[in-house]
Amino acid sequence: MTTYHFVAASERFLCEEEPLEEVLRERVRHYGETGKPIDFWLVRRPAFLETSELGAPLASVPRPAAAVVSTDEQFIVFLKLRLEFVAQGRFEAPSAAIPDPLASTP
Repeated sequence: MTTYHFVAASERFLCEEEPLEEVLRERVRHYGETGKPIDFWLVRRPAFLETSELGAPLASVPRPAAAVVSTDEQFIVFLKLRLEFVAQGRFEAPSAAIPDPLASTP
């Protein structure tokens, strides 16, 4: 199993109101320069937020939601500090509750 870390908020907040695209673009550039493989994803309407495994605090994330998911905990902590008004969490996958953490809901 892999541990995934994430920040989640309303899709509008993450994708329109915050300069997230700029942050992610800079991260991709940095990874390219250092030869590091991409270990983060922007997931619109993530299905994993609907699982009871992650607990009640994520129920308050406005829907439709979006999340940045990563295997790098430090990057997610940075995003939480940078974006401020987001929920933060982590989960292990694949599991019975979360078979594909990068899946979006239809």
